[in-house]
Amino acid sequence: MSTDLVPSRTPSQAIPVAKMRPVYQLGEVEKRLGKLPQRDHESLRSTYERMLEKGPDRFQVKPSGLPAMAHLYEELPNFHNVLDDVRRQLALCEDSLDALEITPILLLGPPGVGKTHFAREIANLLGTGMGFVSMSSLTAGWVLSGASSQWKGARAGKVFETLVDGQYANPVMVVDEIDKASSEHAYDPLGALYSLLEHDTAHHFIDEFAEVAIDASQVIWVATANDERSIPEPILNRMNVFEVSSPDFDAARTIALRLYQSIRSAHHWGERFEPEPHEAVLAGMARLAPREMRRAWLCAFGNAKLAGRDHLDVADLPGNNAPKRNTIGFVH
Repeated sequence: MSTDLVPSRTPSQAIPVAKMRPVYQLGEVEKRLGKLPQRDHESLRSTYERMLEKGPDRFQVKPSGLPAMAHLYEELPNFHNVLDDVRRQLALCEDSLDALEITPILLLGPPGVGKTHFAREIANLLGTGMGFVSMSSLTAGWVLSGASSQWKGARAGKVFETLVDGQYANPVMVVDEIDKASSEHAYDPLGALYSLLEHDTAHHFIDEFAEVAIDASQVIWVATANDERSIPEPILNRMNVFEVSSPDFDAARTIALRLYQSIRSAHHWGERFEPEPHEAVLAGMARLAPREMRRAWLCAFGNAKLAGRDHLDVADLPGNNAPKRNTIGFVH
């Protein structure tokens, strides 16, 4: 099949090259649809009809060359070991006919160090799509693999939805807070991962709702966790595990500066402020976790604007000059 070019997503990224890859067989879908009773399983019927309408082919993307990653090393200074590993694997396939293959990644570290942000940046780097599952907010054990259509309110799982409804055969699938997956459900919420993380068995992944084989072998897995002790050993053995620590002061300062510049350049109102914040402001921001910095910068920009200044002061940072909340009630 001919090779198509998909436009790059960022100026620093090599143009992704994509060929088409079928992620399911139309004949199998047609067979399943034909066996459905005329008046039952409307949700399942709609799913099969959508699959037939969209067709099975999805972009299988990889960068045309080794993509520029210097900006990620600067933006994510506490992820250098992970970036080194991704870069090595990209180098192996960049000038070959092989598909992009990244060993499943598990990021271990305290909350707020940027694990989920890293996963999103990897999806942008590779020029493919992204699916996201938060295991801490699971309401059922079948979120990854779907539930049988015999159950009331059943639906397809996240892997099926990402591949069928998305554009890509090799999206980045983020399993956030995998250590928070509860074992209280009737179904093991991590059960589907045993086959999905194995390249060979992922070729014929069966979603329990649609019961149609899906090729999930090209999915790029990134999981995050705060504590590995509650993650089953077979899952850990299928992944490259990286411990991500909180950035030191210099690294946090770098993250804060890049975020300031990013927010400033992304908004028209940013032109009213100085290109770089004062050192004391950066030092104050560097004490925050990376996750909290964006919200803190926006708060500081707003405070400075209300004060009629074109620069930020330490007093603009959250908590330094916060007004007391008004109380509501009767005055005695």
